[in-house]
Amino acid sequence: MKLDTLKYGFDTTTMPSNPIDDYWPPGVTTQLAQQDWAMTHLRNRLDLAAWQAFTTDLPRDPYVDRRWKRMSWLALDQTGDVRDMGHCPMAQGGAFNDAESMADRLRYYAPLTNAFQQRPDVKAFVRAWARLWNIQANEPILMQITGVRGEGWIDPLQGQGIHADGCKALSIMVVSRRNVTGAGNHLYVDKAGTQPVAEVTLDPGGILHLRDDRLYHSVDAITQQDAGRPFERFIIIINSRFVDPFQNRILRRHFPDAVLNEA
Repeated sequence: MKLDTLKYGFDTTTMPSNPIDDYWPPGVTTQLAQQDWAMTHLRNRLDLAAWQAFTTDLPRDPYVDRRWKRMSWLALDQTGDVRDMGHCPMAQGGAFNDAESMADRLRYYAPLTNAFQQRPDVKAFVRAWARLWNIQANEPILMQITGVRGEGWIDPLQGQGIHADGCKALSIMVVSRRNVTGAGNHLYVDKAGTQPVAEVTLDPGGILHLRDDRLYHSVDAITQQDAGRPFERFIIIINSRFVDPFQNRILRRHFPDAVLNEA
C-alpha cells in the first residue's frame, strides 16, 4: 500500500449508541479485513477528561527512564462482563522486543486502579474491543495506561524501534497529548522498515487498530513544543491472543484455566 498520512475517515457524530455491536464504525471492520489496520476516534464514546485524570498518579516504570505505567490482565466472563484476572507479569521475548531493558525478562507493574476498571465507559470499551477482535470468554486481555512526560525530547519506545508486540490483536489509543511535536505512528510490512504501509498521528481519543502478527510498528521521537512547559503523552495499549511463546508460558503459569493462543 502507498505510504500515506491519513485523517480519521469516519463520522463519529452519527454513530448509534449501542456500546458493543455499534461501538465501532463499519469501516473499521472492513479496513482491518482489507489492510490489517484501521483508525478511528472515540470522542463520543468515553469521557476523555476523566480518563486523563488517571494518568496523574501512575507509578514510574521501574525498567525504563521517564515513563509511567499501570497494567492489568482482564477477561470477559461467560456473561460478557469484564473481570480482572489478577496478577501476572508482562513477558516479551527478544524476537518481539529489541530493547535491552525489556527483552526476555519478566516485568512487574502496578495494576490499573479499581476506580478506573469499574468505570462504565471503561467496561464498555473493553467489551467493544473484544467484540471487534472476536475475543472469547477467558482469553487474557492486557490493558495498559502508559506514557512519558518531561522536557526536551524522548524516544517513547525506549529503544524498541520497529517492532511487534507478540500478539494478533493490538490497539493503541492516545489519552493525552500536551505540548508535543512528533509521536507519529508508522506501520510496516517488514521489521527492517523497507516496506512502509502508513503513517498516522493520533490526537487524544484517536485509536489505531492493527493485526500485530502481520504488521510491524514504530513511533517517532517526542519533542517538547514550548520550552517553557513540560510535555506529556499518555496512551492506552490493549492487546490479546498472544503469539509470543514466552508470554503464553507465563500466562499459563498464572492463569491455568485461561484460553490461550498456543501452537
